[in-house]
Amino acid sequence: MSKSQRYADSVLQVSVGHQVPGGGAEYAREKIDRALAFAPEPVLSARVRLTAHHDHAASNPVIAQANVNMDGRAVRVQVAATTGREAVDLLEVRLKERFERLARHWEAIRGRNAVAGPREWRHGGAPSTRLPYFPRAFDEREVLRRKSFALSEETCEEAAFDMDMMDYDFHLFAESGSGVDSVLYRREGSYRLAQLDPCPDTVIRGTAAIAVSAFPAPTTNVEGAIERLELTGWPFVFFQDRDTHRGCVLYHRYDGHYGLLTPAA
Repeated sequence: MSKSQRYADSVLQVSVGHQVPGGGAEYAREKIDRALAFAPEPVLSARVRLTAHHDHAASNPVIAQANVNMDGRAVRVQVAATTGREAVDLLEVRLKERFERLARHWEAIRGRNAVAGPREWRHGGAPSTRLPYFPRAFDEREVLRRKSFALSEETCEEAAFDMDMMDYDFHLFAESGSGVDSVLYRREGSYRLAQLDPCPDTVIRGTAAIAVSAFPAPTTNVEGAIERLELTGWPFVFFQDRDTHRGCVLYHRYDGHYGLLTPAA
């Protein structure tokens, strides 16, 4: 094994779709292996996947995603680019940045350094690339991904950190101060919190600057959430399920279909 390939295939797994232009598994392995050297904790596993839209004329058709497990701490990065090599290069830079911020966070907990602000950009770093939604015809769109999980109970500050580490645009969780199903998201460079029933007086914000929406989540079903999503043009809709009375999120996937997040029963 060469010096650049420190991780065995059982740890670093790379898959490249056959439709990815200019993307090679070995190139991805070499670059991401290099990025993993910056991980502040031992890497137990890392999965890298490159996929592409069927329509290569679409803007930034190649999607690259890395999921890293560092001793139980999950880190996720997702980017979009025009070619496989460009996507891998951008993924490497973003992954290094994520490791650096995680290291600063842990050092701050130990009382040594301050934590960087949310979405801090540094000279030489790659700016966040928002994925465009594939312009799929409305009658072709389906809920392709359904994920149900136990909502973690967190403060807003903890939720913001987890959202950044996982490269999400929103985070569904149970806000610890109010105990209410909530979603944290970004708007105009700052954080905003929406809740099933807004409880701004009991919300634990921590040091993060977070605004709490005064509007309760609409009560509807998945079909109603889809209609609202299309009418508003928003990237996601947070709603109270009519049957379970729990907070759910319907969102646009990069491929033009929908994804649905629901709390486990």
